[in-house]
Amino acid sequence: MVERKIRVLVAKPGLDGHDRGAKVIARALRDAGMEVIYTGLRQTPEMIAAAAEQEDADVIGLSILSGAHMTICRRLMDLLREKNMTDVLVLLGGTIPEADFPALRAMGIAEIFLPGTSTQQIVDYIRQHVRRGQPAQT
Repeated sequence: MVERKIRVLVAKPGLDGHDRGAKVIARALRDAGMEVIYTGLRQTPEMIAAAAEQEDADVIGLSILSGAHMTICRRLMDLLREKNMTDVLVLLGGTIPEADFPALRAMGIAEIFLPGTSTQQIVDYIRQHVRRGQPAQT
């Protein structure tokens, strides 16, 4: 039986128009053998949750530089719970104050990656923590 690749949805929520970092991460995940869906700029939590459901995502990676991470993450995590998608690993990257880490983790954000994190660290984290019915093929 052939196992499907880890499916990662990379999203840029909010009004932030800078997506270079998200594109670098998307490429690194693809190069690591994962299937990556990039949603593009200015996504709402509703759009991200719907895309993750439609694409059967194993992982959602959010890139937020605007400072709106608390509001966006809270809404997205509520939507994922409403859709019974609590098995999706949700990761956050960007300029996130470390003081906000405990509240974000309490919401269900699995890990937070700050600028300067190596792409290999992110790949390794996903491989080690993805929650799926089948073992991951990467």
